Order: sequence, then structure tokens, then C-alpha cells
Amino acid sequence: MKRRTLDLLFSIGGIGLAVLLLVVGIVLTTNANFANNYVHDQLAAQHISFKPANALTDEEKKSECLREYAGQQLTTGKQAECYANEFIGLHLKAISGGKTYADLGGPESALKQQVAQAEQAKAANLPDLQKQLAQVSAQRDTVFKGESLRGMLLTSYGFSEFGRKAEQGALAMYLGAALLLLLSLAGLWHAFRTPASETFAAPEKAKEPVNS
Repeated sequence: MKRRTLDLLFSIGGIGLAVLLLVVGIVLTTNANFANNYVHDQLAAQHISFKPANALTDEEKKSECLREYAGQQLTTGKQAECYANEFIGLHLKAISGGKTYADLGGPESALKQQVAQAEQAKAANLPDLQKQLAQVSAQRDTVFKGESLRGMLLTSYGFSEFGRKAEQGALAMYLGAALLLLLSLAGLWHAFRTPASETFAAPEKAKEPVNS
């Protein structure tokens, strides 16, 4: 095969692959922009802001991200992760001692039964049981709201991570396309500098024996 033909084939193929990588990179960039804009718009609509630095409690000050984002409006996935885990998570533990909405269901049901039995028996401890039930129900309702908000924020964080991965993938595609384009241009330059008659890996002619 002619060396120039081989160079042209590889160069044209490289340009084709570079164009393909460029298209993939553009698609990934579009997806990344959509994810980032969507997360920003959804979080900004909630009007959530971090507490100012001077209002943080001693426990909250232990969190590096709460100190970093102090006073800022929550608009990014990383901020959502911080607020969900470091702020809401911290306060949920303080409210319920680490118990979840599901964990508090058992004590609430048990107190409801005790209240019902006390009402039938007209027991003297009925007011005390009703007070305990009201406290547990209020606690469970607060935990439910906190867990729901925390879950939504972490979902936004997860969605933003898809956008970040898409950005990284797009960068890799752009770098690969640029590298292939440079190699292809070098191949074209080499092809036009190579004599048209030059062949690639041509078999050497056998030397004729010398007659003595």
C-alpha cells in the first residue's frame, strides 16, 4: 500500500472520530447545563438560606460546610447536601434522639392504645397520657417534615452530581477530539510531504547471487 494512501486513511478516520467525540461532548455539556440550571432554579425557589456565621450554635460550628456557606442562599447541589446532612440531620437527632419517623410510629401507636383504654376506664392518668401522645405526635410530625425536606435536598444533590459527571465526560471528549484532530492534521501534513511512489512495509527484493 502507498504510504500516502495509508496516511490519508488514518487522518480522515481520525478527523471523523474527532467530530464524533466533539458531538458527544456537546451533548454531555447540554445535559450538564440542564442539570445545573434545573437544580439551581428548584433550590432557589425554596428561598432557603444558611444561618449567618454569628448565629451558628457550637454544634453547628463544628461543620466545615456550615461555616463555609454561612449566610448564603441555598442554590447548588453541594449546598443542598450540606444543609440536608449537617443542618437538618443535626437538628433531627436533637429532636428525636436519632429516631426516624418510622421508629416513632411504635411509641405513638402504643400511647394511642393506652389513651383509648384510659378513656374507657376513666383513669386518673388520662391527662398525662394525652399529653405524652401529643408530644410524641408533634415530634413525629416534625421529624416527618424534616426527613421529607432532607430527602428532597439530597435528591437535588444527586441530580447535580449527574451534571458534574457529565461536565467531566464532556471535558474528556473535547480533549480527545482535540488530540485526534492534531494527530490527523499531522498525518495529512506527512501525507502531502511523502512521495507518491513511496510504499509502506514493502517486501525487500531478494538479492541475486553473485557468480564467481
